[in-house]
Amino acid sequence: MDRRSKRILLAFGVALLAIIFIEIARPKPLDWRESFTAQDTKPFGGSIISDELASLFNNAPYHIINEDPFEFLRDSSYVQNSLYFFVNSNINLDKRGYERLSNYVKEGNTAFLSARGFGKVILDSLGIDNYSYYNILEEEITPAFFNPLLELDSLPKYKKGVYKSMIIEFDTLNTTALGYYYNEEEGSALEEINFIKVSHGKGAFYFHTLPEAFSNYYLIKGNQEYVASVLSYLNPKEIYWDNYLKSGRKVVGSPMRFVLSQVSLKWAYYIIILGLLIFVIFRGKRVQRIIKVVEPLENSSIEFTKTIGDLHFQHKDFGNIIAKKITYFLEKVRSQYYLYTNTLDDDFCNKLALKSANTIETTKNLIDTIKKLKGRSLHTEKDLIEFNKLLEEFTT
Repeated sequence: MDRRSKRILLAFGVALLAIIFIEIARPKPLDWRESFTAQDTKPFGGSIISDELASLFNNAPYHIINEDPFEFLRDSSYVQNSLYFFVNSNINLDKRGYERLSNYVKEGNTAFLSARGFGKVILDSLGIDNYSYYNILEEEITPAFFNPLLELDSLPKYKKGVYKSMIIEFDTLNTTALGYYYNEEEGSALEEINFIKVSHGKGAFYFHTLPEAFSNYYLIKGNQEYVASVLSYLNPKEIYWDNYLKSGRKVVGSPMRFVLSQVSLKWAYYIIILGLLIFVIFRGKRVQRIIKVVEPLENSSIEFTKTIGDLHFQHKDFGNIIAKKITYFLEKVRSQYYLYTNTLDDDFCNKLALKSANTIETTKNLIDTIKKLKGRSLHTEKDLIEFNKLLEEFTT
């Protein structure tokens, strides 16, 4: 390696190390995407409420559920008078999942759901409906409670990263409105309900439409009193935190997810990859380089002939095509069967039939047609088709 090449490689290495150092040293920007998972510490994660939830209920037993609610409620022996806590931007259960959750609530348990959307299955089954404004908030929204005992010293304010959502329809026979959005100009906004209780069997569903209130960002901004007031309606013996129906749930999308989830299979996979890499490195030095395949030159005369034939056919020059076919056929007879084609008589027909393994009748019919076509000055498309059929019958 010459001196110039060494300098280029050195400069490239220094530049690469500088880029790596800058990327490591520079401060990482905040991730404002919604997550609500129990372990996520970013602004719209749920680590704070997850850590403090049990303490709000006299340190009741607390469990983080990382599986689908249907699977958990089907296979687990949950405690009676327990709480299943859901918080996410959207909570969308399928029919089977809702049926399991419905049975869970009917037995005397509680399901708390805080989200902007709850899915068609839940809404239709319980006779409620909600609406969300997915546009930038012009002003802060202020949630409040109908219960005068829960009046806060200072009303909480929500704006950054918040979309206004409210419950617009519900069954008044088994539903209790608990909270709404306060409007300072009008004094109240009772039509903008954001927190309700739906009685269901021996238990109840609680629907809350401001999930951002449970995020890390708003809990450290001094709005924890509002969250405590929301949860004051609940009194569970045991808590199940849903960590599955989350926007920020990490999902392994690789087809190898099962292999990578098993320790023994994962290490076997890594060893195989390492072995193949070593094999390629050492084997590659002992194998001759691939010899480039040189493609033979194409016979363009055939393509040229087809193009000329198509050109004649498009211009309906049938006589010219017939003449060329006759010329080509006679040339083939001379070169393949070694017969003179100056005189196309009966003796010629007998010899051609014998050498080409065709019948006398087929051969004589073809030769007679050739003589007839050569004697004409005008030819039709029908003449061309019939002659072509005779040629194909003779050559096959």
